Amino acid sequence: MPVLPATRIDTHHHVVPGFYRDWLVSHGVESGGMPMPSWSVEGSREVMRSLGVRTALLSVSTPGVDPWPAADAAAVARDLNDFTTQIVRTHAATFGHLATIPLPDVDASVNEAVRALDELGADGVVLLGNARGTYLGDASYEPLMRVLDEHDAVVLIHPSELPGGAAPGIPAYAADFLLDTTRAAVSLCRSGVLDRYPRIRWILSHGGGIIPYAAPRVAQSASVNGKPLEGLRLLRRFYYDTALTPFVTSMPALLRFAKPGHVVFGSDYPFAAPWIGRSFAAMLRAYPKLSGRAINHSAAERLFPRLER
Repeated sequence: MPVLPATRIDTHHHVVPGFYRDWLVSHGVESGGMPMPSWSVEGSREVMRSLGVRTALLSVSTPGVDPWPAADAAAVARDLNDFTTQIVRTHAATFGHLATIPLPDVDASVNEAVRALDELGADGVVLLGNARGTYLGDASYEPLMRVLDEHDAVVLIHPSELPGGAAPGIPAYAADFLLDTTRAAVSLCRSGVLDRYPRIRWILSHGGGIIPYAAPRVAQSASVNGKPLEGLRLLRRFYYDTALTPFVTSMPALLRFAKPGHVVFGSDYPFAAPWIGRSFAAMLRAYPKLSGRAINHSAAERLFPRLER
């Protein structure tokens, strides 16, 4: 396996602790129609070397803690965050982490966000596009948004299954994930969350779902006042990661729509197999040096200053 110069920061790199995977597998739970993969620190580090990644920000993917009974979800989130914290403390130069938050329980989510950001040193948090059908712009989430804003938090929005369930024969990861990300972004825009809490920095997974391609169509719905130009302004506030996105038909739309410096590298390991990550990463070489440098590390360094060299 070739080893590339380690310059990249991977903002979309998943961790699958054994205790977490075992419980989900024993209960027949998948991740958007994909079986739960095995994971190890060594496996992550090997993939990072092959992709030229110097630091990976670990996060738990879909389904997060949604499958657990509400009374247990907060405790599982704590265990997950303690697990990733220990990895980062052992491999500080190699990993960071984005904390799991047990929405839709707002009180527990506020408590865990404060603990993770203040006590555990988390680099940010990961939120699902919807938590049991409630999208991120919902008014009930205001206390959490307030805390995230006070902490200048970076939030990775990871898609989940749509509230209505997947269409027969079409797993959620294939199409619904893209719509869930788009719905979450529009929900945050039209609810006014982006303007009320301007210090939160948001990363949309997988190139922002369908936003770069369909922005003119969704812009009016993304506006607080129904004005398309306002909706476009808000949608361009987001950062966008490249997980499963660098393709000849998708990257041009993403780079034309996103603000300069608002595209960050993502591998989606281990849900994306190593060869898939290498294929998509290789496509990034086609882009100009300035864009490539921003995607690979400088945009992420602005979001996560402690990772700056």
